[in-house]
Amino acid sequence: MRDQTDAPSASRAVAGRDVPPTASRGGAGADADGSAGVGASAGLRHARPRPLGEHRLWPRSFADRLTTPLPGLRAFARLAREGAFRPGPEGLRGIPDLPYEPAPLPAVATGSVSVTWAGHASWILRIGGLTVLTDPVWSRRILGTPARMTPVGVRWEELPPVDAVVISHNHYDHLDAPTLKRLPRATPLFVPAGLARWCRRRGFTRVTELDWWESAELGGVRFEFVPAHHWSKRSLLDACRTLWGGWMIGVADGRAGAPEAAKKVYFAGDTGYGHWFGEIGRRHPGIDLALLPIGAYAPRWWLRDVHADPEEAVQACLDLGAKRMAPMHWGTFVLSSEPVMEPLQRVRAAWARTGLPREHLWDLPVGASRAL
Repeated sequence: MRDQTDAPSASRAVAGRDVPPTASRGGAGADADGSAGVGASAGLRHARPRPLGEHRLWPRSFADRLTTPLPGLRAFARLAREGAFRPGPEGLRGIPDLPYEPAPLPAVATGSVSVTWAGHASWILRIGGLTVLTDPVWSRRILGTPARMTPVGVRWEELPPVDAVVISHNHYDHLDAPTLKRLPRATPLFVPAGLARWCRRRGFTRVTELDWWESAELGGVRFEFVPAHHWSKRSLLDACRTLWGGWMIGVADGRAGAPEAAKKVYFAGDTGYGHWFGEIGRRHPGIDLALLPIGAYAPRWWLRDVHADPEEAVQACLDLGAKRMAPMHWGTFVLSSEPVMEPLQRVRAAWARTGLPREHLWDLPVGASRAL
């Protein structure tokens, strides 16, 4: 699953290889009344926000959004033959060293933005007066994986009232039904195109599903769904039936005079490296913080197209033009074969090679917080 590329570009070098940009793809779904939505094909940077909770119609499949084809039977056979599902005993010895420092959530001053890493891709983001959860997974284990290596960084009972939840895609380590069941059913959910039906079947009444480059606003905060190099699947027969992506979260244009108006946080969800980062950065200059995945990348031939490795994550931060980077998607679940401490070691080394300030790499322990 390699990026489909045009002519090489010397401006994007990752781990000694050129990764050229690819032409933008994507489109919009249709509203329930049949009118076209405003999606990637519109090419609008600040399109009018979509109404909250609207019911929409979508294509049966989003497979045309894949950066590269999904692996076939031959690739699965090779993976089974090599047995490269988990780290070996040496790689697992690092579990006691995984950084875990739970602490009470800090007070958030007016005009500041705070992030707390609960583990994996789950963050507690407080911005514009809202408390937002990203891909919340508070379960001890998820389907098909061993139990968590590190506990959740913040006990559920210690969370402030949750004002909104964003979901990047429907894989089990990002869309956890037992965790969502803990939420009041009136909690606003922001989800990818095609996923609202799943949420509404579980009783949620305020579900907003968006296509790439579409946005919606809640309480003066704007949530824009942006592309990712990934895919979706929840069962044997539903590959790419729902969309996948990341989220740009910031104070809406109507509150430009607010103290935190300049603060923008990008949550990548789950993604490989590719051309979308540069496009997101062009549409959203001045990103203050990028929450980027650095784990679940080995073996490389199997996961390269859908999971960035640490060096690629640092390059993605540069492509985005983000001022700071916070690594995630490592140190929580055993999903692949790299040693469990290797992602942190490699991301620190890659960051040092950029010459950027060390304090702009927010390599937080699970449970720790940092404020802008």
